[in-house]
Amino acid sequence: MPSSTAAPSSNDPQVLRVAAGGAEAELLLLRPPSGPARQLLYWLPAMGVAARNYLPLAAALAGHGLAVALHEWRGIGSSSWRAGRRRDWGYRELLQEDLPAGLAAARAALPEAQALIGGHSLGGQLSALYAGLHPAAFDGLVLVASGAPYWCCFRHRWAVRAAYGLAPLLAGLCGHLPGRRIGFGGNEARGVIRDWSRSGRSGRYAAAGLGELESGMARLDCPLLALRLRDDWLGPDASLEWLLGKLPRATPTRVVLTTAELHGPADHFSWMKAPAAVAACIAAWAVARGAAIGAAAAS
Repeated sequence: MPSSTAAPSSNDPQVLRVAAGGAEAELLLLRPPSGPARQLLYWLPAMGVAARNYLPLAAALAGHGLAVALHEWRGIGSSSWRAGRRRDWGYRELLQEDLPAGLAAARAALPEAQALIGGHSLGGQLSALYAGLHPAAFDGLVLVASGAPYWCCFRHRWAVRAAYGLAPLLAGLCGHLPGRRIGFGGNEARGVIRDWSRSGRSGRYAAAGLGELESGMARLDCPLLALRLRDDWLGPDASLEWLLGKLPRATPTRVVLTTAELHGPADHFSWMKAPAAVAACIAAWAVARGAAIGAAAAS
C-alpha cells in the first residue's frame, strides 16, 4: 500500500512510498500551487535517470496548473533494489507490477483529475506500451525526446546495431549493464536490456512473459503530443516517426523545439535543466485537450 512519508510545502513534492514486486520506491507528486488539479500527468523517466531529475519540469508544469507524478524506475534513484545477478527484471515487471502500483497511488491522491501519461526517451516508449495495454485509462499521451530504438532509424546505424548485440552480452557478463561506467543509462537489469535490445534490433515491441505488445498500441485511440528536440541524435525524426507508426489511431500533435526556443542546446538531456519551453508546450497541449473534453461533455 502506498503511504505518504513527507508533508509537502507549497514548493516541495509530496513523497509517496510505493511497493510492488518486493521493491519499494518514492513517487513524487507535485500539485498546482493554487486551485484544484484538473489534469494529472504521470511521468516516466528516461533509462537510468532518477525521478528527482524531473522536479524542475514538474514544478514548471504545476505552475501551469497541471499536477505531475514522477515515477521511479525499479533499480534507479530511490528504489530499494539494485540490478545484479540475484535481482533481475524486464519490461514485464515494469509494466505489470511497478506502473500499476504507482498509478494507483497517484490516482488515489487525485481521483478527480483527468489522467495523462507520458515520458522522456525510453519513458515515452513505455508510456505508449502501457497505454496500449490500458487504452481506457488515459485521456492523452505525451512523448518528449522519444522514439523507437530501431537501428535503421539512426545516422550511424551499423554502430547502433552492433550496440544492441553487445549490450545483452555485457549485461550477462557483469550481472547487469554497467551503464554508469560505460556512459549510457544507469546500472540496468539484464531483462530490461534484453527487451530493449530486442526492440532495437527488430523494430518491434515485445517482452519476455508478455509476448508482442504492438496490437494494443495499434488500438490506442487518444490525443498524442510528440515533442522532439531539433539536435537530438538519440531521438531523431525517423525514430519518432517509427514509433508513431505503431499508433495509427492516435491523433498526434508534432512539435520541434530549437535552441532559440529552449535558450540552450536542443539535445536529449540539456532541456531538463531549463524545462520552461518544454513545460509550456506540454501545458498548452494539455489545456487544449482538457477544453475539448469539457466541450464534448457539455454538448
